[in-house]
Amino acid sequence: MQTATQAIDNGVNVTALLGAREALAQAPEAARFTWRAHCDWVMGTHSRVAVEEFHGLGDTQQHRQRFTFDVDHPEVFAAEDHGPTPVEYVLVGLAGCLTAGIAAVAQHRGIQLRSIRASVEGQMDIQGILGMDPEVRNGFDDIRVVYEIDADASRAEIEALVAQSQKRSAVYDLLTNPTHVMVSVK
Repeated sequence: MQTATQAIDNGVNVTALLGAREALAQAPEAARFTWRAHCDWVMGTHSRVAVEEFHGLGDTQQHRQRFTFDVDHPEVFAAEDHGPTPVEYVLVGLAGCLTAGIAAVAQHRGIQLRSIRASVEGQMDIQGILGMDPEVRNGFDDIRVVYEIDADASRAEIEALVAQSQKRSAVYDLLTNPTHVMVSVK
């Protein structure tokens, strides 16, 4: 009696990822990427941000299309609410980065996913950004990410997927480690 093994397909081309990792090990300078976003003010607290090109693999690269994001503040801040707030985009980035990592790690480990849902919350005291209290920081006090994952895996295997994704997530790293940020006027 033979048992048929079903191919795992989480939509991640692990062979290509591992090939890229191997190629970049031979040319580490090509692994230096510069990500770009261009922001234009619309009116009030509303801005529009575009992402189209980036630099990597030693050359300028293009996305398949130009992506635009409206950024604003909600009406409770006397704004027009044309889009998520900048801090909400940070939560979007964290959720997207961790979730992509979970899918990639699951594919690599031969774990079939059925669903992944992340709930992300960031707590902040806006007295800081409003200049009301100089002792209150401007950013998040804490961020919580809770996953519900349905997969052909044990709870320990699922927890290991999340842990590995967290370990390799660029956005998680950005939020948990100091990053030198320089702001200037041209």
